Amino acid sequence: MSEIDNTFAGIAKIIADARDNAYRKINEELILMYQKVGQYLSENSKEASYGDGYIDSLSAYIQTQFPGIKGFNRRGLYRMKQFYETYAGNEKVSPLLTQLSWSNHLLIMTGSQSDDEREFYMRLAIKERYSKRQLERQIDSGYFERYMLSKGKPLPEVIKPVQNPFLDSYVVEFLDLPDIFHENDFRKALVKGMRDFILELGQDFTFIGEEYPIQVGGEDYRIDLLFFHRSLKCLVAMELKVGKFKPEYVSKMDFYLEGLDRQIKKTDENPSVGLLLCASKNDEVVEYAMSRTLSPMMVAQYQLQLPEKDVLRKKLQELSALPDTEENTGRYDNT
Repeated sequence: MSEIDNTFAGIAKIIADARDNAYRKINEELILMYQKVGQYLSENSKEASYGDGYIDSLSAYIQTQFPGIKGFNRRGLYRMKQFYETYAGNEKVSPLLTQLSWSNHLLIMTGSQSDDEREFYMRLAIKERYSKRQLERQIDSGYFERYMLSKGKPLPEVIKPVQNPFLDSYVVEFLDLPDIFHENDFRKALVKGMRDFILELGQDFTFIGEEYPIQVGGEDYRIDLLFFHRSLKCLVAMELKVGKFKPEYVSKMDFYLEGLDRQIKKTDENPSVGLLLCASKNDEVVEYAMSRTLSPMMVAQYQLQLPEKDVLRKKLQELSALPDTEENTGRYDNT
């Protein structure tokens, strides 16, 4: 790139940064306005004259004062009231409110059933910079329930010091797979839908390649998918299985991780981590198979359709009823 091109790129960055700052400021003022309107409505709802007629009259009045303004019909005003009442007095989430768009707030309010769930999705949407479509997909897939259920699983030592980025189950409903498919089909479909797969995995995962080669003893071996995780600062090898988990998968992953650490890992990176993604698994079989391995690896299962959230919530309620342990306690402030 020439010197003048570098100058142009610098100016473009200044403009882009200023535009982004302006959008954020506009959104901040918009959310604060909705919150204040909601507070006004909440406080006035104690009056005997308050009701649908009051809201309809207020909506009509706003239209006369600000012709063409959107979002101030009866439904919109009730949403502002709900928004204020949902988070009133919640100091933990107050700093987060202006960092989300109104459309994302509406998704979280309508799709969550508890303060913990709302806080989770707020932090997740901010960290991952979710669009409305992306956030809606995560809520529909029961990401909160799947994340909380995964927290009860034991973690390899290399992962314990940081927030666990792995789930116990992954939803890949975006794949266009036939009724009967092989591991090669599965891998190609994931690569083709990598943007959606990264949404499911998390933005800290960076895709490196498929069928990644390592050579040992003069023979070639290939890892189905290879990623780098920015927070863990390590390579993540992923092996795909279209059937249920089998104990022999662990030794093969051990071999791959050793190859990555000896040949590919850089000196300033942490030991490589493995993820076995299977169609199904038995937790007792997994525990037996991994009890003596020293390699950091996880076993997860995938689903080709969006799960039933009621089933996930029931499982989470059952887990919550268990006595607290080191594995199933803790927060998700840095989801």
